[in-house]
Amino acid sequence: MKLFGVGARLVAAGVLIAALSAPPLIAAPAPAIAQDRAKEMQQLIDCRKLADNTARLACYDSAASALDQAEAKGDIVVVNREQARKVRRQAFGFSMPSISLFERGEKPEEVAQASDKIASVRKLLSGKWEFRLESGAIWVQVDLTELPLDPKPGQPVKIQKAAMGSYAMTVGNQRSIKVHRQE
Repeated sequence: MKLFGVGARLVAAGVLIAALSAPPLIAAPAPAIAQDRAKEMQQLIDCRKLADNTARLACYDSAASALDQAEAKGDIVVVNREQARKVRRQAFGFSMPSISLFERGEKPEEVAQASDKIASVRKLLSGKWEFRLESGAIWVQVDLTELPLDPKPGQPVKIQKAAMGSYAMTVGNQRSIKVHRQE
């Protein structure tokens, strides 16, 4: 029994030779880190490639100076891991997809609740409460739940994630109310 004729074998051999001799269709991707780095930071990293010690030192001095100037002007912001964690905690209640820039190197901690104290509070015309917290955050009640006791400055509050992207605030030991972060 013949599986392939002479013509089919020649065609298969031609395809194999063409495939092996052709340049690769997909180039290797560039390292992801290099694409995410600021130009000034990448220049500093690139100095490592220089073999001549004098040239490498001159490169480092120049790149470090450029990085320092960019940071002083605010073109580049350098944060450490603890500062990044603090930003994530301060942003609790906001939907910010760009905050991923603070998540390099480790899986970010999930901030599910926050505790604070009331700096000032006022009742809006709608009958709902607006809370200004000591951290500077402003939260506004979005449901119609009545609080038995009016909230007062200095009282502790606990805010936690609730169902479907909402947030619940507990003022002191009272029942929780649904809130939305404004600032």
